[in-house]
Amino acid sequence: MSKLVRCISIDGTVTVMAADTTDMVEEAQQIHITSAVTSATLGRLLTAACFMGIVLKGEDDTVTLRINGGGPAGAVIAVADSKGNTRGYVSNPIVDIPLSDSGKLDVGAAVGRDGTLMVMKDLGLKEPYIGQVPIVSGEIAEDVTGYYAVSEQTPTVCALGVLVNPNLSIQAAGGFIIQLLPTATDDAIDAVERCIKGLEPVTAMLSRGMTPEEICRKVLPEFELDVLDTAEPKYVCNCSAERVIKALISIGTEELESLAQDERTEVCCHFCSKRYIFTGDEVKRILADAK
Repeated sequence: MSKLVRCISIDGTVTVMAADTTDMVEEAQQIHITSAVTSATLGRLLTAACFMGIVLKGEDDTVTLRINGGGPAGAVIAVADSKGNTRGYVSNPIVDIPLSDSGKLDVGAAVGRDGTLMVMKDLGLKEPYIGQVPIVSGEIAEDVTGYYAVSEQTPTVCALGVLVNPNLSIQAAGGFIIQLLPTATDDAIDAVERCIKGLEPVTAMLSRGMTPEEICRKVLPEFELDVLDTAEPKYVCNCSAERVIKALISIGTEELESLAQDERTEVCCHFCSKRYIFTGDEVKRILADAK
């Protein structure tokens, strides 16, 4: 079961979140049948969305992350709610590219580096908040750090990782985010910089069995931390027949009339691959209700 922990330093200068999202990313891999590098890509973005979602205030608030750098993976989408539950997909789930020079999965090459990271927050207002920044590296963590720096003016350290087994199952996935609060002093900033020097990869910590709380304390050893809250996020799709019908209505009367001539219309959810099938008569009834 995936788990997330959010902590704050007792001096009120820094917050840190850490998450083990192995089960969540494994669920995504099984749904989308992703290759190793796209599992790593989607898994990192899902984890980032989980972090952004858990801090949303409203029960129905959501955040959507979309990154597209012109690479072979195409657009990668992740959506999270205020409980940290996520869903997502990658346009091209099977990408086969060489390992990076360091011998690791080359997420940056899969994503590409000529494009943007877009963050859209639906907070129940008339219009959603949308922030968009140029891609820094395509490695996701650096891009999330860049988003926080540019769009939210929040000094942030972000680490994300996905370790994929040879059989394409997920051995470990997760990450952490450290953020300085407006109350942070120069001493606190210096302490954070010392703490993050030489840190081992988050997947190495997870593979050793470290919990998210232990990771929080590991990455900020110079701070005394209080746990704010914990969560058990999951991969959750909110699709339904009713939502699909609304989507069909949105395509317009002319298109629906064309679909009604077919014996069956099949709609597949991008996030969970569930298929919804409508007969021609059912499409006609949808058309009649839409008028």
